[in-house]
Amino acid sequence: MAEDTRIVVGVSGSAGNLAALRRAVQEARLRNAVLVPVIAWTPVGGESTYRAAPVPRLAQLWAQAAQDRLDAAFARAFGGYPADVRVEPVVRRGETGPVLARLANRPGDLLVVGAGRRTPLRTLLQRGSVSRYCLAHAVCTVVAVPPTASVDTDAAGHDGRPALAAA
Repeated sequence: MAEDTRIVVGVSGSAGNLAALRRAVQEARLRNAVLVPVIAWTPVGGESTYRAAPVPRLAQLWAQAAQDRLDAAFARAFGGYPADVRVEPVVRRGETGPVLARLANRPGDLLVVGAGRRTPLRTLLQRGSVSRYCLAHAVCTVVAVPPTASVDTDAAGHDGRPALAAA
């Protein structure tokens, strides 16, 4: 295994993000690299609200909920964590874009993110996308994967093949 090669992938657990997760696993297999799936979380209400009235037990629950979403994303995409890839999951507190850009900090890293769907309403409401942030700030190569492949196969089995219908 190439110890200096990591495939860092942002995981949100959304249906559209599954394409990025699948691509990251493919890249890890092809490059014999370590897969670093990352899920970032922030306190409900934001950091400033939490600082005003911190509740450590709630922070622990939010971190555990993020870990559960990470595990569920792998269950949904593959039926669990792939056995043929070294996986080093990361649950980190913070905004997703900055967390990913800071973590994928080696020149040999590959950062895989979901590109997301661009609709007029989403464009209006969104401050800035994670993929745009990572493309602008990451020091490594960034691959932005469109969600279409995941949405098209969402009803398929976890390995991407069509699910068998019961007779």
